[in-house]
Amino acid sequence: MELLKQKIREHGIVVSDTVLKVDSFLNHQLDPELILEIGKEIANRFKNDGVTKVLTIEASGIAVALAAAMELKVPVVFAKKNKPSTLQGQIYSALVHSFTKNEDVTISVSANYLKPSDRVLIIDDFLAMGAASKGLVEIVRQSKARLVGIGIVIEKGFQSGGQELRNQGIRVESLVTVKSLASGQIEFC
Repeated sequence: MELLKQKIREHGIVVSDTVLKVDSFLNHQLDPELILEIGKEIANRFKNDGVTKVLTIEASGIAVALAAAMELKVPVVFAKKNKPSTLQGQIYSALVHSFTKNEDVTISVSANYLKPSDRVLIIDDFLAMGAASKGLVEIVRQSKARLVGIGIVIEKGFQSGGQELRNQGIRVESLVTVKSLASGQIEFC
């Protein structure tokens, strides 16, 4: 997606050879027009898969998930990182390690919102080691819903998460794949 690559080139900040900061337009401050275009592109890639729910993790995946869900005309469900007292009854949960924050967190989704009849599209902003996506895949498996695939805004192709998911037979569609951040330069695949 050229528009996204251009935005990354202009506003992305290489923090290290593994960290790309895009918080000025994707996951702290949002560029609404870009988010809508990203949502349209992800929705277009999965439009023939009968998606009935879009699943993401709070908080940075929500905007993109909402944009895609609007195009697909389906609800968005987001896994909560801290179980609120209002989340009662049967829940699906998974332990996820955040490499950004260097902590483990349990994500949860109410069983009321994922049913075995659902066809689920997972969406997230980044894919690096794949911990968040793997946690969401586990929640889909617990619900006995069908996973149609994973839509990712930016994949770090030099880290193992994407390949591990694909090796499990999961369809992963990344809008942009970063090949390298070495020497402070962003190189796309």
